[in-house]
Amino acid sequence: MLAVFMLHMIMAVPDGHAIGVSSPDGDDIYLVVDEMPIFPGGDEALRNFIANNIRYSENDKSGRVFVYFVVEKDGRIERASIARSVDPVLDAEALRVVKLMPKWKPGKNKGKPVRVSYTIPINFSKK
Repeated sequence: MLAVFMLHMIMAVPDGHAIGVSSPDGDDIYLVVDEMPIFPGGDEALRNFIANNIRYSENDKSGRVFVYFVVEKDGRIERASIARSVDPVLDAEALRVVKLMPKWKPGKNKGKPVRVSYTIPINFSKK
């Protein structure tokens, strides 16, 4: 059985302010913005997308892989990487599926699209 859980950060941030990190190219990547990125159809649609696209054999190991990525200003998914590994086979499968995702509704800060980092856990479990 495959379960997918969303990781959300809850932080108190005053309106109009964002938390982020500077990028070497000068195009900052934010952690929290006024409007966070949204997968087309919302969180449930994201869980369904992952569940429908993941290839998992119950003979494989189990565990929770955390995948980090950046939702770009145009909604593309870039910089996908493993934030927490379980097993190379599961890590590769989690990355493969994240890279298949369609464009998201981009995050916005002060009304302008910005780059936003996102992390999702993908739980691989045997029934």
